[in-house]
Amino acid sequence: MTMRAGRRAHALAAAALLAAALVAACAGGRPGGAAPDAGCCGEAVLANGLRIAERYHVGAIVSRRFTHAEYWAAVAPSLASPDLRTDEVGRSMLGRELRTVTFGTGPVRVLLWSQMHGDEATASMALADIFRFLAEASGDPLRARLHDRLTIVFFPMLNPDGAELFQRENAAGIDVNRDARRLSTPEARALKAVHDSVRPDFGFNLHDQGARTRVGATGLQSGIALLAPAYDDARSWNASRSRARLVAATLAELLGHAIAGRIAKYDDTFNHRAFGDLMEQWGASTVLIESGALPGDLDKQRLRALNVAAILGALDAIATGSYRKADPAAYERLPYNTSGASDLLVTGGSLVLPGQPPLRADVAINYEDAVARTGGRIRDVGDLADAVALDTLDAAGLFLHPDSSALTRRGEGTWLRIGARAVLDLRRGPDSTSALVRRIGP
Repeated sequence: MTMRAGRRAHALAAAALLAAALVAACAGGRPGGAAPDAGCCGEAVLANGLRIAERYHVGAIVSRRFTHAEYWAAVAPSLASPDLRTDEVGRSMLGRELRTVTFGTGPVRVLLWSQMHGDEATASMALADIFRFLAEASGDPLRARLHDRLTIVFFPMLNPDGAELFQRENAAGIDVNRDARRLSTPEARALKAVHDSVRPDFGFNLHDQGARTRVGATGLQSGIALLAPAYDDARSWNASRSRARLVAATLAELLGHAIAGRIAKYDDTFNHRAFGDLMEQWGASTVLIESGALPGDLDKQRLRALNVAAILGALDAIATGSYRKADPAAYERLPYNTSGASDLLVTGGSLVLPGQPPLRADVAINYEDAVARTGGRIRDVGDLADAVALDTLDAAGLFLHPDSSALTRRGEGTWLRIGARAVLDLRRGPDSTSALVRRIGP
């Protein structure tokens, strides 16, 4: 099996497993079949969305790293549908097309934008699957409701130059999401122009957050964070923001059936430069969806499927008006995101350096790619009993032997370098020839 085929099989299996777990708990029913009165956020609604994610998965995208050209080639078959209209709305700094995709003819206008940070691709993957559903699922009740009651404008991959290098910023090094006030970049100007043309009633600001983010101070790794952003410094609640909170509450209840304990609330401090906050200020009831990370989901394919289900569930709740039944407390009681955790904490061991007696020391490690868990580097060493980490390895009674690549030698001295590659042998004794229990690193 080729690497690409293997990644595709893994992606499909991840979506299928997630869907199957909920389908088993909810009575059958075909994709899209949940009736409008089935409730805004029940288990059946989520399971239905996950079935759609599995059935309409775009197999040309199996990794969270893809280019502008690869993305639009992958969704091209779906965009050939006469029910999906594609418009070029601008060009990036390096000349790549900025495109919107429009579906539906309904009176309620919804704007969704993704990947304004080039290395935040989960929602763009999910939108590809949603395009396929909208293109191919003719006769589906959910699709029909969305078509007749909403006009949906999707703006995927807002920052294609950043996506080319899988970096947050655009080609000028500017964070497009901090350019809503000044509008210096062509990407920001394009999004503002689309907003001004569409005048959306609802907005969805689709992002990825750091994989080290936790739910609350000591909670689990955050899979998804939600926010009804503030529109002023006082964090006031007007009618528009209150509607956004109900949509966020809908999402919190919906996702709770799949990743309970892994849903957080994003910081709602008003940012005068950020698009989500200013969209709220401009009158669109806006919801931020931040996809974090889930254990074992190395290319975010489970989160991709959850995004499909969550976005379709939220759109249907808006189309039917069922979001109005949501309990605001489902959003308000979410713990806030907390950052600062290490990826891996090795505790209880004794560190061995050349020419020195072993000393008791814990080791904290962070990965360069915290989602894929590759490229580990030593972050901290010492008494880390109070440190917080996503994973902990108990090395009690073992000896930590750093690889020579992590050491600096000068004269007769040897230093363990903070920031060095985390390659450690866990052995039974202080001697480098003692039995190897485990190697950390490549």
